[in-house]
Amino acid sequence: MHLTVDGRPVEVVDSDLSLLDALREQLGNRSAKDGCSPQGQCGCCTVLVDGAPRVACVTPVRRMAGRAVTTVEGLDPEVRDRLVAAFADTGASQCGFCTPGILCRLASLGPNPTKGRVEQALLAHLCRCTGWRTIVQAAAAGTDPPDRDRVHQRDEAAAGRRATLEGGSPQRVGPAVAAGRGGFADDTAPPGCLVAVPAVTGGWVVAETLEAARAAAGKVQGRRSGRGLIWPLEVPPGDWAVTLQTTWVEPGYLEPDASWCEPGGEPATALANGGAFGAKMDSPAPAAARRLAREHGRAVRVLLSREDVVRLGPKRPPVAAGVRADGTGVMRVVRTPGVADAVAAMAPGLVVEEVDVAGPPTSAAVRGAGWVEAAVLLAAAGAQSANRPRPASRPHPAGGLRGYGALWLDLAAGEATAQITAPSGGRAAATVRLDGAGGPAAVSVAVAAGDPLDEVVLRSYAVGAAHMALGWVFSEAVAVDGDGEPEDLTIRSFGILRARDTPEVDVTIDPSDAAPAAASDAVFAAVAAAAWGAQGLPARWPTRRPHR
Repeated sequence: MHLTVDGRPVEVVDSDLSLLDALREQLGNRSAKDGCSPQGQCGCCTVLVDGAPRVACVTPVRRMAGRAVTTVEGLDPEVRDRLVAAFADTGASQCGFCTPGILCRLASLGPNPTKGRVEQALLAHLCRCTGWRTIVQAAAAGTDPPDRDRVHQRDEAAAGRRATLEGGSPQRVGPAVAAGRGGFADDTAPPGCLVAVPAVTGGWVVAETLEAARAAAGKVQGRRSGRGLIWPLEVPPGDWAVTLQTTWVEPGYLEPDASWCEPGGEPATALANGGAFGAKMDSPAPAAARRLAREHGRAVRVLLSREDVVRLGPKRPPVAAGVRADGTGVMRVVRTPGVADAVAAMAPGLVVEEVDVAGPPTSAAVRGAGWVEAAVLLAAAGAQSANRPRPASRPHPAGGLRGYGALWLDLAAGEATAQITAPSGGRAAATVRLDGAGGPAAVSVAVAAGDPLDEVVLRSYAVGAAHMALGWVFSEAVAVDGDGEPEDLTIRSFGILRARDTPEVDVTIDPSDAAPAAASDAVFAAVAAAAWGAQGLPARWPTRRPHR
């Protein structure tokens, strides 16, 4: 079957493949990314078909006969260069996995799209890193010629150092990353690899092609059950100033776990150009790639589907806690190695009770697991006990229990302000104001991270952390069945806030000559505390999702 890809006539096998699989598996075009195939919900594989945006993973390739397909690499160079420069210049790309699809869709909008049109277009996409607002900013800036002098004046090495600090693993920054060339594991696999995917019954299925491997593995198609949430732990009995119950939360990183390995070689890292918020630290993909390559005597690609990630990947461990005004109390947590130590380091007055519960795997490596919950609870307990003057606009550690955090409530205004100091030494102050319907209307954040290294990157990570915190408090969770198995396997079921539902996040950076410190986790904690406080400290998160 003949079609045109990026202006070049090509031939593909006429089969039941999707356009995405034809691009990646038959043609070796890795610019379109597979984030959820074939759910059609993340937008990472968006391309243009005869000039109109199309989600490639749900587009049958046999319908493409005689048509023109354009990936980010085939966009008009002037349009592409302006958008890529704008994304790099505003921090609208962090890991770079979602941006090729977003760039294609934004290019289809034509010059000078309104903010409303951009936000509407982004409903077809998911970005987990940036918090959307920098993308909307970049879409507006991308209609202007790139400021070459400003771009070239940036120190990409310093920007990469800041990104690595915030992300917890080596990370590159620059226009190539915004264009999707961040070195993702499956993009760098050599041709001719065997392909391994998880079998539904356990273990790995290995085949010559991805299509054959998934067919033999009995791949589970993603679904959204509509089942209500459960909170698996009960609050300990006691006379508490504040209580909180949380449930399982999916990290929601966009690049599914992947690796590849030659026989006797070192496997490609699953972290690629981002740390997945800590959730890939124990990814099974690299070890499986090394072992299978040795067993088969050939290079092997290991790929997890989105459904595999939800079923097998670690979640944020649920907690149920009660805290007194003096910072003492009890926190129950689903048994997770390392979480008790993280809580003790932040809140030695909390007794940690680990509980065995049927449910998906959990990990203490997920963003701030344990210490963030402890810091938020301490700040909230202190806010319940005293009326303190409002803080200065710049973050400082004074005034909170043990100096780690504090919370000021103005419930009449639907507003709260929190300050948190992270174990890294990074500090943040955040104010969250609610709208008339009780959702987030505006967020302001002040960050102290020592030497910023690169303010564009630091701001981007702060906005992304604020977006994740709002989702955690208001809407994010994973529904499970009676056996603890995740029931909602679609990427849209995680409750991640969409672009048009995410408020503006104003970020002020407090620079200093101190050593650089990671601060986005402090922002994550401060925004979560302020969002919770603005709602009057309801006893369960997420606060705006149905339960059973």
